[in-house]
Amino acid sequence: MPLHSFVSRLRNVTLLSLAFFATLAHAAPQRPPNIVIILADDLGYGDLGCYGHPSIRTPNLDRMAAEGLRFTQFYSAAEVCTPSRAALLTGRLPIRSGMCSEQFRVLRTRSTGCLPADEITLAEALKPCGYATGVVGKWHLGVWSINPEGHPRKHGFDFTFGVPHSNDMDPFPGNPKGASGRLDQDLKWWNTPLYRNEEIVERPADQTKLTKRYTEEAVKFIRDNKARPFFLYFPHTFPHVPLFASPDFRGRSARGLYGDVVEELDWSVGQVLDTLRKEKLDDNTLVFFSSDNGPWLIMGLAGGSAGLLKEGKGSTWEGGMRVPGIAWWPGKIKPGVTRELAGMLDLFPTCVTLAGAALPKDRPLDGVDMAPILFGTGPSKRDSWLYYRGERLYAARQGPWKAHFLTRAGYGQPKADEHATPQLFNLDVDPGENHNVAEQNPKALEALAQMVEAHRATLGPFKSNLDNVLAPPGK
Repeated sequence: MPLHSFVSRLRNVTLLSLAFFATLAHAAPQRPPNIVIILADDLGYGDLGCYGHPSIRTPNLDRMAAEGLRFTQFYSAAEVCTPSRAALLTGRLPIRSGMCSEQFRVLRTRSTGCLPADEITLAEALKPCGYATGVVGKWHLGVWSINPEGHPRKHGFDFTFGVPHSNDMDPFPGNPKGASGRLDQDLKWWNTPLYRNEEIVERPADQTKLTKRYTEEAVKFIRDNKARPFFLYFPHTFPHVPLFASPDFRGRSARGLYGDVVEELDWSVGQVLDTLRKEKLDDNTLVFFSSDNGPWLIMGLAGGSAGLLKEGKGSTWEGGMRVPGIAWWPGKIKPGVTRELAGMLDLFPTCVTLAGAALPKDRPLDGVDMAPILFGTGPSKRDSWLYYRGERLYAARQGPWKAHFLTRAGYGQPKADEHATPQLFNLDVDPGENHNVAEQNPKALEALAQMVEAHRATLGPFKSNLDNVLAPPGK
């Protein structure tokens, strides 16, 4: 055979082989993305460098924001921890799951209530797609020593490492409080248990080591499950009081102990992102960082900052529910800042859809898919937000307009609910809610009332909890 004919045939075989393998690669199902949700506890809108804090150093979160998408209008679904966590994991307002009842708006150490078994968590929705699922940190959706049905492993998680509730909920007798109302930060006063799955690892937990131990477990979970898709839910204990930082971070921040704690939290985020890079998982992993609610302002220097936003934890003013939101997925999410409206409820449908899993069809979902915002494919599917405090709707937003039907000061402040003529604010021009423009904009108030009425029709037996919104002023 002539040499040129042999070369020509070899070239054709090579091209056909490459085309064949390219077709196989194209036809092969793509592995679903890994999902990591990192949640701070009581971190304020203004507590990170990338959100304007002048003295707390957060280089890892700042880099995450620079490489990813930073939200300026991202909301928690509640103003305290238990209901906001229920909303994050189910995509449903807490009023639908009962995780906001006045009986246990925040679960305590002796609470028998827990996330209902018939609620579908993000972990449960992802498992049919082959996901490994783990939770590292603070659960606060059931105290499983009191009610075993409250354990994360009853709600779709393969692995658990952390504490069942807030770190101030299991004090030894005689725990003192400072003159400012700040809880004492001496380890001897706290009896918080640390669990691995159903077993107590340490009691009392050394809270100066919690952030580092959580981080080690989170990194190990990622490495142990790198061969399959995984969902890591990483809800930190801090900066909820009492505040503790490890010796490596204690005394480092110009902001004092609160700054030390946030800077160690920032280090933890860096460890997670670095692990994803080193394991070459970063190009197929969505990481989302946020906070369960706003800052606990009555704690003084032991509490955080909501920046220019009004009030904090426990209130439905912006400072109580507008929180940091940062999405990171190198090569998929373009770096930038978005003013689009989004919130914690939206993580459930977004992650389920990205994974190719099925959204529940037998119940109302309150979240919407954030993919158009994350990937720049179109406008947000959301233009409204509802501000619940417990079982009662205090405020509602549509577009730039936010109406307060009830107002209340932040968590721990003994002020009664106020029910007067609704107050209206244009959050585009007045995010600090300083200027009530209700009299000048009656049509905006009317549109918000119609939106609330439409929502009320979806609540079934909970409809009566919205009577306060639709009642005539002064009733």
